[in-house]
Amino acid sequence: MPLNKLIFQPGISSDITPYSNEGGFVDGDKIRFRLGTPEKIGGWSKYSANTYEGSARRLVNWVALDGSDFLGIGTHLKYYIEEGQLFNDITPIRNTTSAGDVTFSATNGSTTITVVDPAHGANENDFVTFSGAATLGGTITAAILNIEYKIVSIISSNSYTITSSVAANGSDTGNGFFTDATCDYNNDPTITMDSTASLIVGIPVTGTGIPANATVSSITNGTTFELSASTTGGSVTNGTLSFNVSKAVYQINTGLDVTVGGTGWGAGQWSGTTSGALATQLNEALDASETAIDVDSSTGIIAGDLILIENELITVGTLSSNTLGTGGGPSTRGASGTTAATHADNTLVRLAVGNEDSANDFVGWGNASSLTVSGAQIRLWSHDNFGEDLIINPRDSGLFYWDKTSGVSARAIELSATTIFSGERSVPTVAKQVMVSDSDRHVIAFGCDGLGASLTSTQGNGIQDPLLIRFSSQENPVDWFPTTTNTAGDIRLGGGSEFVQAVETKEQILVFTNKSLHSMRFIGPPFTFGIKELSKNITIMSPSSAVAVDDSVFWMGVDTFYMYTGQTQQIPCSVKDKVFLDFNFDERDKVHAGVNSEFSEITWFYPSASSVEIDKYITYNYLENIWYFGSLARQAWLDRGIKNLPVATGGQYLYNHEVGFDDDGSAMTAFVESAPMALGDAGRMAFLNRIVPDINFSGSTSINPSVDFTVKARTHSGSGFTQTDTDTTQRSATSPVEAYTEKLDLRVRGRTFALRVESTTVGTKFKLGTPQVHVVPDGRR
Repeated sequence: MPLNKLIFQPGISSDITPYSNEGGFVDGDKIRFRLGTPEKIGGWSKYSANTYEGSARRLVNWVALDGSDFLGIGTHLKYYIEEGQLFNDITPIRNTTSAGDVTFSATNGSTTITVVDPAHGANENDFVTFSGAATLGGTITAAILNIEYKIVSIISSNSYTITSSVAANGSDTGNGFFTDATCDYNNDPTITMDSTASLIVGIPVTGTGIPANATVSSITNGTTFELSASTTGGSVTNGTLSFNVSKAVYQINTGLDVTVGGTGWGAGQWSGTTSGALATQLNEALDASETAIDVDSSTGIIAGDLILIENELITVGTLSSNTLGTGGGPSTRGASGTTAATHADNTLVRLAVGNEDSANDFVGWGNASSLTVSGAQIRLWSHDNFGEDLIINPRDSGLFYWDKTSGVSARAIELSATTIFSGERSVPTVAKQVMVSDSDRHVIAFGCDGLGASLTSTQGNGIQDPLLIRFSSQENPVDWFPTTTNTAGDIRLGGGSEFVQAVETKEQILVFTNKSLHSMRFIGPPFTFGIKELSKNITIMSPSSAVAVDDSVFWMGVDTFYMYTGQTQQIPCSVKDKVFLDFNFDERDKVHAGVNSEFSEITWFYPSASSVEIDKYITYNYLENIWYFGSLARQAWLDRGIKNLPVATGGQYLYNHEVGFDDDGSAMTAFVESAPMALGDAGRMAFLNRIVPDINFSGSTSINPSVDFTVKARTHSGSGFTQTDTDTTQRSATSPVEAYTEKLDLRVRGRTFALRVESTTVGTKFKLGTPQVHVVPDGRR
């Protein structure tokens, strides 16, 4: 009998039954279709041997005026700028303590160090850098302490633990204070010593004859300083005093790498507090029945407020100076179902709810946690270059500015605090996304807070509106208050309940809410930007699931795919069930779309149902209108442009893609499998005994690249494959023409046959053409 040609339809179709898809492909991995035929995708290699901290979920590439090539990388722990294959940490600083605020303690034989810093506002996995700390007396030296640490655990809102690189020994009994044994004093505040160079006004001082809570009041000269209280006990010569100049610098709170479902406990910081919560300390030991509570300072607290002391909530009564609850208005102990308890002197006191400034409140203890509380959702970043500088925004947090002239060793700072521009007015303090409009140079904040209280307010009002869009004046990223002399302004979206994503095209900015699509265009004075609703009742999967290709935008919805090309329409998808029926919707915010313009592909990376991290992808070839899918863990993707190759993140590495055909030097398995095909008369058994391959190994780096041809046979449509046989096709020559295995001798019987072509060797690239098979009738029924 003559040979039968196997002619396949391009793309993968898995949403119909296998027999309905005869002549098509039903499965594959790391395969793309080009010119209608399947081929192995390009491989990848590490961009750099260096690593970064965290899961990197956003990338941006830009070039400075001097030609410096920068790559911004936002992870759930930090923000980096890559230059010259080095990852430079520019994560903004949240808070810098005063000298003397931090103390340390260690345990013999342990690497765990306990840090005490009242109202630290930190989360687990936050980063803190210490300076000024002295040795604890043994192996925990100043050099060990005065570096950056990741916070391991939160003990309370005024203490946490870090892990040292060495274990403490029995001599590590200090607290980070440094000592000086040249101090002279005599029943007055004046103290002389050999040198006051290491002292700072306000730091704590302890020692013989030094009153409790004494501090350095002033520094007179290089050998004399004044104490905040007079010394006692008579004259002391060459006395030993301890001084605390330890300081902590906290980076902005880190985000989650895995979504916390719902709200409440676990969403936010320890005890649900926010980093701005007002705090003071007890100025007495408090028993369980006392209703007049002495604190160091009552500033910001009013009668009726709720305060938190350790695990007890207390309703504040009448205030008298720094006493909470006096005379006819005692404080109410054990409020909101908590239990009245004893508390030691200097215990932390936090202001809870009911005060005039909501920024001082904490969230928790019976109240639902806000979904925008730091730590409640995975950390996502938006970023855009403003000229050669960079504006970054951790989603539902502040806006920060990195100045290129300060170098990659400088950190980004709050946008409202930059000194590069003047006229700071109503700069947003929270937003869901930031963007620089390329055509008109406005900075745009989406899902942000409103204007400040007046024209002179430096920052916005701090109240986030999930549908509000504000834009700065042209060419000035810090002037956000609209006037007759600038182009700043705001727009509020009219559809949906929350902004999700904005995507800039050549002609407009497409703005997605959870239920609608809008067009935002620059229209000039007096309104600057106009907004128009384009579609209702659409969905979008995540804040990075839409991507632009020229003036078209493609995105993944919660159960389908869409495109906008002047009108919104669903994209028919032949593998829709493959994706959405095996999808972890709890981690949907991790979904991101990437363009591979060389091959006219848009790829969505997503987590499958059994994974909390991205492990799958689906690709739409918009030129050939076909789909294919596979497995690949990539947390962020950036198409070629400034860089010659696409780059992507995986684990703690950055990868170049479309490099060779291997997995960073190891073999990359790629395969494609056809739907079952009837070979011979319908309903009759057939015997397949030969395949004549039609394969192309062009581009392979191996001397003898090879692929395996596997034939699977079925006797009935509802049965499994009852027989399989495999043989290998290998290239034997490249000149004058490419030569490879002429035929494969196999032995399988069945009514239908499926063909699987698979590559598992290093350096192999293949393209499948039109193989031929030899089939004869078989006597079996």
